[in-house]
Amino acid sequence: MPKAPISSAVSVPQVKLPLASPSTVVPLLDRDHSILAFNERVLDWACRPEVPVLERLRFLCIVSANLDEFFEVRAEPHLSASQARQRTGLYTQATFEALASAANKLVTHQYSIYNDQLLPAFRKRGIQIMAHGERNPAQRHWVKAYFLREVRPLLIPVGLDPAHPFPLVANKSLNFIVRLGGKDAFGRANDIAIVKVPRVLPRFIRMPAAVSEGRTLFVSLSSVIRSHLADMFAGREVGQFSQFRVTRHSELSVDEDDVENLRTALRQGLQHRHFGQAVRLEVSAGCSEFLSSFLLRQFDLPAQALYRVHGPVNLARLTQLIDLVDKPKLLFPPYKAGYPVQLTPDESFFARLKQGDVLIHQPFESFDGVLDFLREAVHDPQVLAIKQTIYRTGADSELMELLREAVRRGKEVTVVVELKARFDEEANINWAEALESIGAQVVYGVVGLKTHAKMLLLTRREGKMLKRYGHLSTGNYNPRTARLYTDLSYLTADPQLTADMEHLFVHIASQSHLPRMNRLLLAPFSLQQRMIARIAALGALAESGKEARIVAKMNALTDEALIHALVAAGQQGVKIDLIVRGACMLPALVPGLTDNIRVRSVIGRFLEHSRVFYFRGNGAEELFLSSADWMNRNMLRRIELAWPVADPALRQRIIDECLVAYLHDGRDAWDMGPDGTYHPVNLSAKPAGQGAQAALMARYAAPASI
Repeated sequence: MPKAPISSAVSVPQVKLPLASPSTVVPLLDRDHSILAFNERVLDWACRPEVPVLERLRFLCIVSANLDEFFEVRAEPHLSASQARQRTGLYTQATFEALASAANKLVTHQYSIYNDQLLPAFRKRGIQIMAHGERNPAQRHWVKAYFLREVRPLLIPVGLDPAHPFPLVANKSLNFIVRLGGKDAFGRANDIAIVKVPRVLPRFIRMPAAVSEGRTLFVSLSSVIRSHLADMFAGREVGQFSQFRVTRHSELSVDEDDVENLRTALRQGLQHRHFGQAVRLEVSAGCSEFLSSFLLRQFDLPAQALYRVHGPVNLARLTQLIDLVDKPKLLFPPYKAGYPVQLTPDESFFARLKQGDVLIHQPFESFDGVLDFLREAVHDPQVLAIKQTIYRTGADSELMELLREAVRRGKEVTVVVELKARFDEEANINWAEALESIGAQVVYGVVGLKTHAKMLLLTRREGKMLKRYGHLSTGNYNPRTARLYTDLSYLTADPQLTADMEHLFVHIASQSHLPRMNRLLLAPFSLQQRMIARIAALGALAESGKEARIVAKMNALTDEALIHALVAAGQQGVKIDLIVRGACMLPALVPGLTDNIRVRSVIGRFLEHSRVFYFRGNGAEELFLSSADWMNRNMLRRIELAWPVADPALRQRIIDECLVAYLHDGRDAWDMGPDGTYHPVNLSAKPAGQGAQAALMARYAAPASI
């Protein structure tokens, strides 16, 4: 494969960790900084002039949502170590300050794109978010009427005093802090007030045509409230004020060994999630030192946790504008996925799978193939039992409704619902209760492990025999994200694979010992060891002078044992290409250490999510699809699976579409340099090459209707 030149972009700090051989040390990259660097790559889409402007805004909002989750999940250990002023494992005050500095740079970049690129681009197209100073008298009159009618009745300003302490502020909620002059109704000089903004109110409001002068005009809710703060404090002078927003640590912590009912414990924990430890404070750029210092004290945060922003304190809520602006030309042309090429809509899945396995490459091919597979099973009286794992499916899911219909039709339905799927806990609890209430068998996996494996198993009576049909996937059973994430679905009637799936369902439900698996590799039992063994075997081949090759595509690479194995194999001569969308702790092309390892990240219109592991040595090849990334949690703290693709034609199709296409991507790919920086390949190619996703969209799009 041709190599693109490497140049610096986003730098990622390094930490030295020993390899399996104590004489060899490789400078592994810092995981958290690698996550921030990934978001810089996503943010690049918001800068591209060829991308429609509403889609550029969407990518800006995606980064904001990603950063919210990053702070909710990853910041607390750094902050706690900083507050304790001592090392806590890998975390210290220095790691907190370095992380805060890197995050602040990313946030500053976001707002410069928003203010200097996107807002002018919107104005050029007649779209504008009108600040108070830009509104004419008619527009101000309309905004005031809106405020009095829709907003003011929901606001309760709280003046702080001993009887009115600082209110409990929810995670990521919009608030105002105000410094008041004069005295209150009782003659006291309490000068700080807090205004909580109700979450039920839209963050952006489109102004009517009567006052829009032929343009598409909006006002932000924060601007509406800001321009009428004085109306809420009769008899007082409104001096300094600012928007603010606090982000809180939001990992649910439940001691599974010490609870009788995990579902009840998690539901109780969800009630407190919005009020966890504060980890980040966002304020308007013009917020005074007095007010920002006051807020930092209230939330017990150091100065480095303060983020001053030049615009709305929650850019993620700008996604509302995308739906409010009715201009399709400012969006990507709609993509309609074709029906899976290996399937015929009117043909029975059971008849088709007797001919061989079926691959569906989502979202280029439609997820409807998976839904139709389950739909046929639900309506087929010969299907006796349905077993399925659920990790993320969404609050409104056609697939879950099909499972409920299967129960109503008298089928044996067993659903393994992962209650601890981060930020999907409530939806999964609700689905679990809904299924249980009508008679489905619902289990919650294994104590201490998340069930992240994606599988659906059908048992069907055929004559005097019972035959199994299965679906395995690299992604979730979520019809909405199936249109946005790249994943591979695998339909099979292979008796060995489906027998393994049956054994795994029984194991999860009964916690009995697993028999020896025929084809599946499972975490936390064998997946990590089997991957390491294959890497080591190729290393031995290469050392003996034989050809050896590894190409692995995943979302993250942070498992040290697998990283050490890859580095050792590369040093033995194995040629290794890693296609890692997000965090990667293995530095590429380090002289004398990782010369044979290239790392590439592809950021496209769709979120890369498929996991593909390819091994070739001395002419023999193996290819696995998997639900697991190469992360320590996936290998040791989750139930995950990987399965081999034995069919040569399907294996070659996966190689062509998921590996070769991405290694040759000349538009959306970034290559990592020895210091952990990423360089976009299209800067070295004139004209830029074709993106892998664009090529797959062209290949699989549904035919245009005549």
